[in-house]
Amino acid sequence: MIKTKRGAAGLSIASNATLIAIKLVAGALTGSIAIITEAVHSLIDLVASVIAYFSVRKADEPADAEHLYGHEKVENLTAAIEGILILLGAAVIVYEATRQLVNGAEVDRLGIGIAVMAFSVFANLSVSTVLSRQAREHESQALEGDAAHLRTDAMTSAGVLFGLALVQVTGNADFDPITALVVAVAIVWAGFRILRRSSGALVDEALPDAEMDQIEAAIATSRTSEVAGYHKLRARRAGSRRHIDFHVQYRSGTSLERAHELAHRMRESIEAEIPQAEVLIHAEPETSLREPDDAVAGPYRSG
Repeated sequence: MIKTKRGAAGLSIASNATLIAIKLVAGALTGSIAIITEAVHSLIDLVASVIAYFSVRKADEPADAEHLYGHEKVENLTAAIEGILILLGAAVIVYEATRQLVNGAEVDRLGIGIAVMAFSVFANLSVSTVLSRQAREHESQALEGDAAHLRTDAMTSAGVLFGLALVQVTGNADFDPITALVVAVAIVWAGFRILRRSSGALVDEALPDAEMDQIEAAIATSRTSEVAGYHKLRARRAGSRRHIDFHVQYRSGTSLERAHELAHRMRESIEAEIPQAEVLIHAEPETSLREPDDAVAGPYRSG
């Protein structure tokens, strides 16, 4: 059973390499442009899987002198690259399918193509399930992107399977490139979805409102009468890690030692609610509440 991110990424590489070989052979034997483009799609998946494999290794490395905040954003960058590769794959499919429609399509030995596509659907769904489980467990965007690749590949393989079945039933080979064009729509959607999520992390987009509410609730739980308020609450995501920082105002007379103790209590409360959180708290005197220039606009500015 696969239990690590690296193991899941390695399984994806092996699966994609096998499917590429099978699809290329089936495409050559049948002459199906849909199967050939599926092989190209799997080749893109293989490249993405290799990138994901090395990115999760890099992301797991601890912070160093040149990367004081760690290497987690490597996973976000990888997911963005995977999204771009998906869109490139869709472009190849559209080009080849259109060319086939213009020049005329011919498909032979449909039984081989149907069998290969059925196996591809099964293999990709199985591997993507493993990758999705590991992505959720480790909150890995790289594995999530790779799993999305394979789910898309399974959908497109199912579409090609349906198209080949139509060719078999009707005898009209044009259903082969038409199916490839329909499949391209699903690929484009998956590519844009991955790009949207990964780009948000790369530009330090704020955490979702639900997570911000969790953070505020954790602060409220650990807050005592010695805390006058807090503000400048900010949070962002890098890979699976959340970076959270805010300013806390303490009542007059609170000792430095006590302020430090209360800050640790708040940090532990937040870390209990938000997985892999890194919390930074800046201590301020109560008088900072009356400094108008210190206010920060936004829904999570103070409490």
